[in-house]
Amino acid sequence: MALHLPPLLLLLFLRLSGLVHGTTDPSDVSALNDLYRSLNSPSQLTGWSSSGGDPCGNDWKGIKCSGSSVTEIILSGLGLTGTTGYQLSSLTSVTYFDLSKNNLHGDIPYQLPPNAIHMDLSFNHFSGTLPQSFGSLSSLKTLRLQNNQFSGSLGVLATLSLDDLNVQNNQFTGWIPNKLKSINDFKIDGNSWSSGPAPPGMSTAADSNGGSSSMYNKQTAGLKGAAIAVIVIAVLVVILILMAFAKRRSSVSSYYMEEQFSQNRSFTPLVDNEFAGVKDTSSVGLKATETATTGLKEPFADTQKSFTDNDFANTFNSRRNTDLISFPTYSLADLQAATLNFSSSSLLGQGNIGQVYKAKFADGKVLAVKKIEALNLSGRCSHDFMEIVSDIFKLHHPNITELLGYCSEPDYQFLIYEFQQNGSLHGFLHLSDDYSRPLTWETRVRIALGTARAVEYLHEVHSPSVIHKNIKSSNILLDAELNPHLADCGLAPFFEDTNENLGPGYNAPECTKPSAYTRKSDVYSFGVIMLELLTGRKPFDSSKPRIEQSLVRWVAPQLHDIDTLERMADPALHGLYPPKSLSRFADIVALCIQLEPEFRPAMSEVVQALVQCVHCTSINKRIGGDLGASRRSDDSDSGYY
Repeated sequence: MALHLPPLLLLLFLRLSGLVHGTTDPSDVSALNDLYRSLNSPSQLTGWSSSGGDPCGNDWKGIKCSGSSVTEIILSGLGLTGTTGYQLSSLTSVTYFDLSKNNLHGDIPYQLPPNAIHMDLSFNHFSGTLPQSFGSLSSLKTLRLQNNQFSGSLGVLATLSLDDLNVQNNQFTGWIPNKLKSINDFKIDGNSWSSGPAPPGMSTAADSNGGSSSMYNKQTAGLKGAAIAVIVIAVLVVILILMAFAKRRSSVSSYYMEEQFSQNRSFTPLVDNEFAGVKDTSSVGLKATETATTGLKEPFADTQKSFTDNDFANTFNSRRNTDLISFPTYSLADLQAATLNFSSSSLLGQGNIGQVYKAKFADGKVLAVKKIEALNLSGRCSHDFMEIVSDIFKLHHPNITELLGYCSEPDYQFLIYEFQQNGSLHGFLHLSDDYSRPLTWETRVRIALGTARAVEYLHEVHSPSVIHKNIKSSNILLDAELNPHLADCGLAPFFEDTNENLGPGYNAPECTKPSAYTRKSDVYSFGVIMLELLTGRKPFDSSKPRIEQSLVRWVAPQLHDIDTLERMADPALHGLYPPKSLSRFADIVALCIQLEPEFRPAMSEVVQALVQCVHCTSINKRIGGDLGASRRSDDSDSGYY
């Protein structure tokens, strides 16, 4: 006799059957999709997908699960390239994370699998400092970072209860936290540790070898006495020479002694005309910590003229300022050639402080050049511009447009960025043409999330905190995969002494002048961008009826009415969106555009809310299109600001 089940029980049975067979948690799927895209979608990761899929049910390479949760990611020695993405914190059940022996680069993301026990990132090309998120990995026991290019200190690891820590062959500096000395297996050689007296709570590397470092063997200890003797003799000789020299040039000697001994720094040659015409063809993508190698000149050679007090003081201050200027430079001649002398045919857009041009170099590189006219520098002198450049070079995030170089001329300053072939979000939403398809709802939510993560990094991760002050859709650039990259980060100093603003529709109510901007003002501007994604409308449109001209004023009272909300949704979506996701998206917007700044959420809260919105979107059956459905041609430049 056939068994007949009621429809409701049958549906429940099918759902439970799906769980038994390994339907993966949507948050894990989304995180692995992002990791796959960040690794440049490698073919060796069989079974993986850039969107959707079932890692636990369909045997993705290197993935192990327990029930519907991913618990292990083991991708060692697969020749992988790219970065690690920005959704690793969603992998809450992962305890074993191994990406060792690949060709990965960039900074370690500030969001990591929060419950990892074993983490191996060794033998890659990672760089930058260790993110503060390491300090919250309370379960971590094994951490292997050897043979990379990490810099900075190990202070963030001091709170962890590690059993195995290997940081060999990196570029770490400073002292070793005393709390790390108790680690059973601690390897630290191959770094540039400080050898002077350690501050409280820290120790020198020689006191922290953990019994396993080859850099502190008996032979080294036996040489210490001889080395110290040689150093003492050398110092005495130098002092005698300087004292004799001081009798003739006492004014110069005082500065020299201050630089050599008080500041404990060596002289570096000035950045002068010998570097002005050097074409940069190999340094694109260098981190701010990488420096140009030059031959040191004798500071007081017989052939040099005698310096006066003022001459030497100017030289000393100039050298102090140029310590910051160790970044990739481009000559004006190269930029003129690459932009056809900044012709209108190369113009990508006009921003608040200058024009942006598409630059095609002889070696095939295509970059974006922001030309900042002297009148937009608000009277700032050249070294102030270089301090701004230095600060921008320190910003590293997958969703922030990377600064690749600069050029400084008397009447112009140039910033050279990576070029994003799909232009700006403004162009996609408001300047669409017959050759481009509209952004799908899933893509819009992902663009919002990526942008939110960039702002979260500026506000709450980077130290010191950075207020953007210019968040708008024309400053959100889209790469080939429609991933967002926030532009103009770190350029806020250009607006401090001016009355420039974001343009109609983006400014928070409290922003009557640039000095009134706060992080919550950035949150408001981000909320306006979310409205653009939701409605497809500009923040201010004088062609609309008066009541609809200001997007915020028109939409805000209706964000919690689902029927009205669906009527306001961008017609280009053709209704292809999950209503629940649309409603949650609108709820986040409503929080961001609150009139009172104190009622707006922090960007970390916005990120978490959008993560849930992404999950809500991915649970629903996708109807038509994918993340690549809206890609434009490789030469599309419209809407790039």
